[in-house]
Amino acid sequence: MSLNQASIELTEEDLAQFDWLNLHKEMDQILPQESKLEKLVRKCKENPLVPIGAAATTAALGYGLWSFRHGRAQMSQYMMRTRVGAQFFTVMALVVGYMYSANDKK
Repeated sequence: MSLNQASIELTEEDLAQFDWLNLHKEMDQILPQESKLEKLVRKCKENPLVPIGAAATTAALGYGLWSFRHGRAQMSQYMMRTRVGAQFFTVMALVVGYMYSANDKK
């Protein structure tokens, strides 16, 4: 008899012996699973300065590359410096947000 043909019936007592099988159900009750979009929205609400900094970094990089491609070297250099400033802002927003959430949990 193959494995597909065998029918194995497990009772509640048999399942109770394997507590780790119920771990996923218990964890979902304690901390429900969230989709990637829900997690992104939650993280943006917790620390709104990080997405602002990321958007500023992306905008400075994009405009700086566009300026470089069109031969506007001075503007390209300015935008690359702006990008570094935006990256610094983003990193500082991460650090401050982390410190705030660590103090908030105490």
